[in-house]
Amino acid sequence: GQSVLLMNFVCSTKAKGFDISNVLLFATDLETLELARGLGVTAYYDKWNAASVPTKEARRYGDRAFTAMMFQKVISVALINLLGYDLLFMDVDIVWYKEPLNFFHSDESVAQYDIMFQDDGARSIRYAPYSANSGFYYVRHNERTTHLFTRLLNSGELIIESKSHQQALGIFLEEHSSLYGLKVKTLSNAHEFPGGYHYHRHSYKQLLRKITSGEVVPFLFHMCWTNNKDDKLLYMKQMGMWYVNEKCIDKNAATILGVEKVKEDFEIVSPCCSAKPLITCHYSDKPSAIDCKDSPTKDKRKV
Repeated sequence: GQSVLLMNFVCSTKAKGFDISNVLLFATDLETLELARGLGVTAYYDKWNAASVPTKEARRYGDRAFTAMMFQKVISVALINLLGYDLLFMDVDIVWYKEPLNFFHSDESVAQYDIMFQDDGARSIRYAPYSANSGFYYVRHNERTTHLFTRLLNSGELIIESKSHQQALGIFLEEHSSLYGLKVKTLSNAHEFPGGYHYHRHSYKQLLRKITSGEVVPFLFHMCWTNNKDDKLLYMKQMGMWYVNEKCIDKNAATILGVEKVKEDFEIVSPCCSAKPLITCHYSDKPSAIDCKDSPTKDKRKV
């Protein structure tokens, strides 16, 4: 259900000239696996674990489809960690402005940390004390992180009960930091790692304007804190973060190419990816890259 967001990530990186040859997609259905092939992305499909995951996107945070996907996120990170690699885990509702791996590999200020998270923005007890966003984080391979993700992998009942692996992960981050010396970092600089928390708050309006004008260039933008995929698409289109041509949205590879069955060497980058952002207005009260004052409002109140 989120494959169009995957397409947008790939199309945006190609438009900006980023090398994503080291990206590995964990597909949860065969249609997404095929789209990934057409986009030139290395992908892995585990039918034993992914076959029961709903193909339709979650309609809201914590619903059945959302919860079913959470354990797949844990599996993907645990597998790569157990193979002995450092890794950057990302949801697909992200657009890069700068290559983020350079930050984790080269910035001496974060060299001491085992695991680093984008700041989620939530300050409730549920996500205390780190407010770690589980849709974007970097993990260094060592005994401490392997212990952490092995523990999380064996805690499926906690993920089901909390309806999100984010809360379960937060519990173990605090415990492993205290008991085993796990070094956790929250990346709280909104100018470097902004997301949906900032997008939906009036107090960050000036920051969003600076991002759309190019005055502030973050590493990425993560459209989290948004009800569903449909809203994410509209907000990203309005912010100048959208690079997928309309004819490819929510279509499988065969439909995009107008064939019954795709060939072995097919590609969908040419028909689907725009070299420039495709900007359209939808709401007058949401941040935008162009003047959208004549559009309807989305929110009843501002926060």
